[in-house]
This record gives sequence, C-alpha cells and structure tokens, in this order.
Amino acid sequence: METKTTAWDVRIKGLVQGVGFRPFVYRMALENQIAGWVVNNNEGVRIHAEGNAQTLSNFIRDIEQKAPRASGIQGIHTQNANPEFFDTFSIRKSHNLSEAITEVSPDIAVCEDCLNDLKTQTHRINYPFINCTHCGPRFSIIRELPYDRHLTTMAPFIMCETCRKEYEDVLDRRFHAQPVACLHCGPEYFTGNNLADIKSVTNIVPILVHAINSGQVVALKGMGGYHLVCDATNEMAVLSIRKRKQRESKPMAVMMQSLQDVGLFFDPNEAEKEALESWRRPIVLLKNKLSLAPSVSNGLNTTGVVLPYMPLHHLLFEQLTTKAILFTSGNLSDEPVTISDSEAFENLTKVADMVVGYNREIHNRADDSVVMVVNGKERFIRRSRGYVPSPVQLNLNVEGIFAAGAELVNTFAIGKGNQAIVSQHIGDLKNAETLSFYEESFSRFSGLFRFRPSLVACDSHPDYLSSQFARQLGIETNEIQHHHAHIASCMAEHGLDEKVIGIALDGTGFGDDGTIWGGEFMITDFLGYERKYFFDPIPLPGGDVVTEFPWRTAVSYLYKYFGPEILDSDLGFLENINPEAKNLVIQMLQKNINCPVSSGAGRLFDAVAALTGICLKTDFHAQAPMMLEAVIAEGCGGRYMYDVLDDRIVFHRMFHQIISDIKQKVSLAEISAKFHNTIVAIILTIARRLKQETGLNKVVLSGGTFQNRYLLTLSENMLQEQGFEVFSHLLVPSNDGGIALGQLAIAAKKRHFHQTETP
Repeated sequence: METKTTAWDVRIKGLVQGVGFRPFVYRMALENQIAGWVVNNNEGVRIHAEGNAQTLSNFIRDIEQKAPRASGIQGIHTQNANPEFFDTFSIRKSHNLSEAITEVSPDIAVCEDCLNDLKTQTHRINYPFINCTHCGPRFSIIRELPYDRHLTTMAPFIMCETCRKEYEDVLDRRFHAQPVACLHCGPEYFTGNNLADIKSVTNIVPILVHAINSGQVVALKGMGGYHLVCDATNEMAVLSIRKRKQRESKPMAVMMQSLQDVGLFFDPNEAEKEALESWRRPIVLLKNKLSLAPSVSNGLNTTGVVLPYMPLHHLLFEQLTTKAILFTSGNLSDEPVTISDSEAFENLTKVADMVVGYNREIHNRADDSVVMVVNGKERFIRRSRGYVPSPVQLNLNVEGIFAAGAELVNTFAIGKGNQAIVSQHIGDLKNAETLSFYEESFSRFSGLFRFRPSLVACDSHPDYLSSQFARQLGIETNEIQHHHAHIASCMAEHGLDEKVIGIALDGTGFGDDGTIWGGEFMITDFLGYERKYFFDPIPLPGGDVVTEFPWRTAVSYLYKYFGPEILDSDLGFLENINPEAKNLVIQMLQKNINCPVSSGAGRLFDAVAALTGICLKTDFHAQAPMMLEAVIAEGCGGRYMYDVLDDRIVFHRMFHQIISDIKQKVSLAEISAKFHNTIVAIILTIARRLKQETGLNKVVLSGGTFQNRYLLTLSENMLQEQGFEVFSHLLVPSNDGGIALGQLAIAAKKRHFHQTETP
C-alpha cells in the first residue's frame, strides 16, 4: 500500500460560503485521513491536502458527492503542491486575495435538524432565530465578503459561552455558523403599535397567534423584509388588508404549514411539491381546488402558496387554528418591501393593527421569490429571496459590464468573469422610493462583489429611469432594443451563441421605428436581429392609460378593422362604458391625437379581455390577460382565423369571429380557449415560415406574455411536435425581470467582437 505523502493544492469555486462548506471539508478530511488546512477567501475555498494518492482521490470524490444541500460547486481544480507534513487538518481564518469574488449564499430555509433542536436543546427551546451552517439568513444579513460574523448584521450580538463552544467545535453542526445564537445571546422579537410603545418579547408566538386568530392584521418582520399577515380564511381580515394597502384586486400569497395542508385546498403535482419543499422556499403558483377567503385570489384560478421557512413560521402553525395565513409583502402600494423597523412603525401601522419586528438589521432587502411549474419545470415570475445572489453561468466574458434592466419588474445585473450576478427583484421604477432602492442596491452589489463598471448596457427607451441612471454613470454605454434583450436573455441562460428564431411577446418595448413593439418574430443572435414578422400595429388612445382601461384598446381594434359604425352596434362590453368617454376615444382615433402605435401582444390580450367583458378596468399590471387565462375551457381545440399580410399578422377575421361568438352566447371559457389557441397557431405558423426562409430550427421564447401557463405549455409542446428545438426561461423570469441578463450578454458579445475584429 502506498504511504508516500503527496500534497495537492485544491481550489473550489461556486456557492461554497455560508453553507457549512469548510466544516464539511474538515469532516471529509478526517474521514479520509487527510492532513493540511482549508480556508475561505473571496475567490472561493482553498485546500492544502496531504495524504497518499488514493486517500486524496477519495477525499475529492467525497467533496463532490456529499456536498451540503445548499452549496453549488462549479469547479474543483487540483494541482500538485509541496508537502509540509502536517499532523492534523485545520480550518484557517478567512482572508481576501484579489478583486475576484466567491458566491454569496442566498438565504436558506430552516433545516429539519434545527427544527428538532428547537424542541430538545435547552438553550434554544422555541428560540425563533435558531440556525446552523445548513440554514438561516445569509444574503439578507451580509455587508461584505468574506462571509464572517463581524461583516454581517450579527456583529452586535456577542456569543454566549455555549454558542461559542459550538461555533469553535469543528465537529459541531454550528461550527463557524456566522448567525449562530440562542435564547441567551441572540436577536429577540419586539412588538408594539408605535416607536414609543416597543416592548421586547421572549415568546412572541402567543401574541401573534391571538392577533391572527382574532382577525387582526400583523406587520411581521421576515428574512428579507416585512410581511402583512392575517387569517387567510377570514374574509373581513383579508379585505381590511386590501383596503388599507390600496391593493384592491392584485392576488396575494398564503403560507400553509405542510404539503398535507396544501393538499386540502390545492392539487400540486410532483414538480410543484418539490418546489414548495425546496430549501429556497419560493411562493409557488397552484391551481385552486377549494377556496380560502374569496378575496385572496379575487377571481383568479391560482394562488401563490409558500411553506414555512423561518423558525417562527413553524412555531406559529403549532398553535394557529387556521390552516392558512395571508402572506403578502409589507409595503404600501407600489413601494419596496419595508426592511427598516422605524419605517415599519411609521408606514405599516397604516395597514396593520400591530408591528412585530426583531432587533437584527436586514441589510439586503429581498422579496419572496415566485415561481410556477410549466411542463414539469420551475419558471420564475419573480426571482429574489432564496435564489439571489446566485449567479447565472455564461459562455461569455461579462467582466465589468453593468446591465441596467428595464422599467417594470426591474432587476439589474453585474458581470464578474463568466458570471452574471442578477439583483433581487427591485420593482417598477416609477416612484422615488423604488428608484432609491435601485440605486442603493447597485451601490451595495458593487461593494459586496468588488465591481467597478467599465461598460454599461441599458434599454434603448429614452425615458426609462434605469437607462437614465446608466447613462449618468459616464461610461461607454450600449443601448439595446428591448426585445433583442428578451431573446438574448433566454439564449444566454441556455448557452446559445448563434442565430435563432426569436419570438418575443410582451406588452411594450421601444422599437427602432419609434413605435411600441411587443408582438415580435425575429431572427436573432447576440450581435443583432432582424424583425421579420409582427402583430398588426394599432393606435393606443391615451398612450399608457390603455393599460388601466383595456376597453380603449378593444375600441381601437374594432375601429381599425370595422370602422366607427361597429361601435354603435350591440356590443355588450360598451354598455358599461360612459358614452362621453367612448366618444372621446373615438375622436382621438379619428384625429390621431395622443395615439402612439403599438404591436404589443399584451394589448391584444387586453382587447379580447375587454371585448368579452371579462376585464374593462385594471388595478394591477397584466390583470386583464391573467383574468382571460383564468377562464380558459380545458380541452377546447377550436381557434379563430387570422391573416399574414407581408410582415404583419392581422386579426380582422379573429375579431369578427369573436364578436359572432359573443352574440351567439358562446361561453367565455370557450372564447378564451379559442383565442389562446389562435396565438399558439400563429407562433407555429411563423416559426415554420422562418425555418423555411432561413433553415433555422431553434426557437427561443421570451417576454412577459409567456408567463401565461396555458400559452407556454401549448407553444412548447406544439413546436416540439413539429421538430423544433425550443428554449424558454428557467433561470430568470421571461418578463422584464430577465431583461438585464440579455443586455449583459449582448454587450459582452459586442465588446468581444470589436476587440477581435480585424482592422
């Protein structure tokens, strides 16, 4: 047997900080009789390992196969080193090496081991901040790298002797768990109705249980921000949140204790169950089976459901009488989620009957992530807590590139090497508070990840606040067309770098011709695009106001295709419209006053939702398409007619047939299904044409319209049946929350092209 001492220098990159990786490496070293050391630095984890060739190989194999659940190894590089003949294996103090960075762990849901300790460890009985190296807050509390306690918001809490022993015991699960704490030394909850009436509470659970059971609304501090919670089966309590928060219609999420309870109200499939129980704990959109309070989903056929992810959540459900609590962002309408305790008392007391916070600071704000499952795969609606700041790995060098993102559901992205680090969900950049959050987050990401921009990418829209911010940095700026960025974002996450058939369907994006685009069929690569086909453009009377009043868009389509006379006929949806308002819109169309032209798919969905009477006025973004999708008749194979005239997809015949169906009392469910099937048929028809014209077989789908579950499912399936290779989003949202990734990829490819271009 070989006994000669061999030494390896091992470098591990990926998500290897804040997830118990060094203690794990230590245990693997002991099991394999390896001497040496392990250290965290801002480039990853480095190991000096000494043993014989076989034990070293076994050691590396165990690291790869047994890594902690929340870790993510992207690469292990080994090379020979000089033996130093260590007798033991040790964990060395973290240090910085360069401007490179290792990954920062997202926040991790409390683990089963800690839930067991919650009932057995005397110094942590029912302690609501229990955590270990396998779980607990990470991104939300980190200020700087490397991830050590004094660089987090746990710095003010001095460990007691018991916690210190656990922290220093290499065989303990809490060895170097930076947020480690207990009843004697850690954070604690407080409650009150105003800043002058704060009281610390050792056991907050009975107070919360009483408030929720009695129908009160509570502003409860979570991991990445405050939530508003109440009994989700109490209609009066839910309505009170809606009224006070000025959120009349937008769907709200619920939290339930277990999959068993979820199964009482919903019927999740296996992929949805897996998403619900993952350590990332996103909100998962599920189809309703039995109703909670009617105002939770407000007429939609899906509800966002999340399982407990903080210790307090588990403690609550042990005593609550309800099976579900409403669990919505703690903010006023359209503002970022609240993280400051003082702001919670100042603002959330307008909505909540009481505030329950704790005395550990949230440094990095992070809303709950929202996903849905389509064709067995998890798809993002919102990417934030539990996922951010895990990077997207690219086949491009994006070092030093800042991508500013879009205007709605904004995220930005920064480039480090071949990694795109996409920010948490920022929101709609239309008020000072959200813009301030955007600027603050860019500053914090720049500091945390040692990022100095050398190139900027932004949307070509002249008025987007994100683009204005980018231009003001005074750095070389690439202005990128909105839908080019959409397709590029999906290409980037799938590692595509070639010409593809790109189908971008959304509500709005600034077009090269100065009009609004949004129903786009392109031939695209990172360096450019050719707009081949598009939805028939129509005027939008009043501009952006049509998104609030979809009936205006319906009137515009009818006016274009049938003339003003059609609007005097027996159209049911117009019975609920003020005649003066209708006549004003007609005059705007006749005189072309404030009527920007749009090919947006979102506006087409709006028009059909209004024409059928499903939604005439909206209270939140994309409400009309969501309501239209919610009534689809399953199993309906019918569709409407359309025409392709030159490069325009024209809907004259479709609207004629919809009006006929309405007059013949065809059900709204069937009309909705036939409309959606028509859009799928168009996608298939144009994809075939483009394949015939170009020989391309890869189809890339992007844009917010593809967050329509029915549309995405059918589009993917039909295209695949026709032999196309189909690519849709898995790592970032298909809505504008994914735009920044596309901007980053395009800017990187153009930079590389110009650097290597032959003079």
